[in-house]
Amino acid sequence: MTFNDLMQKKKIVIFDGGMGSLLAGRGCGTSGASNLENPEAVREIHGEYAAAGADVLITNTFTMNRISIESHGLDLELEEVNQAGVSLARRAAGAEKLVFGDIGPTGQLLEPYGSYKEEQFYNNYLEQAGIFAGEDVDGLIIETFTDLREAECALRACKDQTDLPLIVSLAYTTAEKGGRTIMGSAVKEAAALAEKYGAAAVGANCGDLDPEGMAVITGFYREATSLPLIIQPNAGKPKLVGSETRYDMQPDQYAQGVAKCIENGALIVGGCCGTPPAHIEAVAALLDH
Repeated sequence: MTFNDLMQKKKIVIFDGGMGSLLAGRGCGTSGASNLENPEAVREIHGEYAAAGADVLITNTFTMNRISIESHGLDLELEEVNQAGVSLARRAAGAEKLVFGDIGPTGQLLEPYGSYKEEQFYNNYLEQAGIFAGEDVDGLIIETFTDLREAECALRACKDQTDLPLIVSLAYTTAEKGGRTIMGSAVKEAAALAEKYGAAAVGANCGDLDPEGMAVITGFYREATSLPLIIQPNAGKPKLVGSETRYDMQPDQYAQGVAKCIENGALIVGGCCGTPPAHIEAVAALLDH
């Protein structure tokens, strides 16, 4: 089954939730390095999301691009860690679920704010997309971007490397002024960029908004584009407790917030930070999925 088939079959498609906090709860590292260091923990978490009702599993490869790996001084082989991420998700997905390769930002800044050129970011994403293109994935999700220039580098690279369905999702800091990321990128601009590159869907994940705030963002997107919308909120607004960021929204309340996103036009929903399988299960139950 292709992603297009899934979209036609399901009224609402459900993606999975957060990975890092669940890995931490098992005493594992929170990055994609766990694909190699703690593979069974990663596979088990994917399996728990599949059992909770997720239609699509996202690979544990969010920061596994070359610039991010090297800037963090990680002793990882790029191809190996991304291939392992796909293999673990695919094992959990079986024949019934789809797998999307996860592409996250570099964590660095483009000129003039940082030292990187757009060509460097483009080549960085071209390399990771090329790895995914050779693996058993059903699409790619470019998520949690705050700089639309970097998102375009990723979209352009993925489009040049593969014909797989592409989803692009930004992280918003505020719903004011039509929705803005911390770098000032707006919903309307993101929608136009997604249309330019023929994305399969566009939307929002993570950021500083709770599910109700994300419902407002959803409405802005629906006004700006006819593309399918993907919304993956955190489990409430982040709260700093000591040095730890926590999310305390309960599953039922979370599902009600996601329902408002659906009312405003979201066709694809899932979770981000602080959303374990119980939250995805609550969404699936609410939708009678």
